[in-house]
Amino acid sequence: MARDTIYFFSDAHLGAPVPDAPEWERQCIAFLRTLSDRAAALYILGDLFDFWIEYRHAIRPDYFRVVHELKKLIDLGIPVHYFAGNHDFAFGPFITGTLGITVHSGHEETMLQSRRAHLFHGDGLLRRDIGYRFLKKVLRNRMNQTLYRLLPPGIGIPLASFFSATSRRYGDDFMTEKVIAEYRRHAKAFLDKGNDIVFLAHSHRAELSRWGDKIYCNTGAWMRTWNFATMTGGRVRLWRYRVDEAAEEVPAVDRKAGSSAS
Repeated sequence: MARDTIYFFSDAHLGAPVPDAPEWERQCIAFLRTLSDRAAALYILGDLFDFWIEYRHAIRPDYFRVVHELKKLIDLGIPVHYFAGNHDFAFGPFITGTLGITVHSGHEETMLQSRRAHLFHGDGLLRRDIGYRFLKKVLRNRMNQTLYRLLPPGIGIPLASFFSATSRRYGDDFMTEKVIAEYRRHAKAFLDKGNDIVFLAHSHRAELSRWGDKIYCNTGAWMRTWNFATMTGGRVRLWRYRVDEAAEEVPAVDRKAGSSAS
């Protein structure tokens, strides 16, 4: 089978202290194992892990199986790109060196299958995110991350887990249709700047919107609806993964009329 398809997914929040987390992991591993003979590349658009702290001599054991699957894809020559999310951004030499994952800390514009694509996790875009944008600068400061790692894993990991759970609950509470429309308007603005495709995540709401040949794809939340996107020959499609069954395609929404992003 030809490896001619680029895959995108996000927001699995693996390791979250909730009853459904083992099922999220099981489905994620099953999905990754389907890519070995068909993926040209894999783009993870953030928050694969509920949080990530890279200690020099400690890696969370409940991340091992998924990390192992990513390494197997890389060893097969399949590039894996990781866009830092608001839960997993403190990456270090294990992710980039040992595993060989390419990490992107923010917005990225690149050519994918002869189309210009803008990719970003999506955190901090909203008008109401003023406080978060300041906090983001603090959390992603290398010195602050180094100081945090001075905490022993037995303290640092539970503390990070607590704050991650708080962030997840907060995000769930305010993702209204009005907020989703604001993300869509940001995507349309990126398209209007000369991009052909915009990929975002973070909102936990999957969608595929089209304005003529311009496309906005949000990969949604793997932890809830098992969504992923594909790009083959420049065509983007959105799917819902199902173990041992054919994936279910999510229809695109045509928003060309009136060119409104609402």
